[in-house]
Amino acid sequence: MQPLPVTAAASSTDVITPQPGTAAKPAGAPDEDVEGEDELLPAMADDDYSAQLSWQSESKDNLKVLMDNFSPGQYERFEAYRRHALPKQAIRKVIQQTTGQQVSQPVAQIVAGVAKVFVGEIVEKARQVQSRRNDSGPLTPDHLREAYRMYQAETGRVGSARPIRGKRLFVR
Repeated sequence: MQPLPVTAAASSTDVITPQPGTAAKPAGAPDEDVEGEDELLPAMADDDYSAQLSWQSESKDNLKVLMDNFSPGQYERFEAYRRHALPKQAIRKVIQQTTGQQVSQPVAQIVAGVAKVFVGEIVEKARQVQSRRNDSGPLTPDHLREAYRMYQAETGRVGSARPIRGKRLFVR
């Protein structure tokens, strides 16, 4: 004979018939393992969420202050930087040719982001070289070569190995 299910009218002294291999537990008894975790997880999630919102708000405020202090030329360059991105398919192709392996779209996005930051740093240094030489107009390859040389001097060797087949960046 099958035991009848316990209803809301059951008292706290009623015993639910356990499944084979489990211990009996009075009806209405809290599930100790799960309840303790349930109490902690929402609190932690709320704290993380509020911390993330606070950080995002602070970042937006900092960006606004920075953008308010840009010169018109700097603002135009910054807007161009934000609008443009390296093509993900081309990045995936370069990674595949370099490593000999297929990469996922998220990996290509990360590499494209790092490459964009690198290009931004080189252009920034090239602008410094241009202003130091009192040149005007667009950046020249000479400005980029000098910026790359300065970048290497500041950070050490770029990359972990020598360039493949003697290829070098910004060579005359």
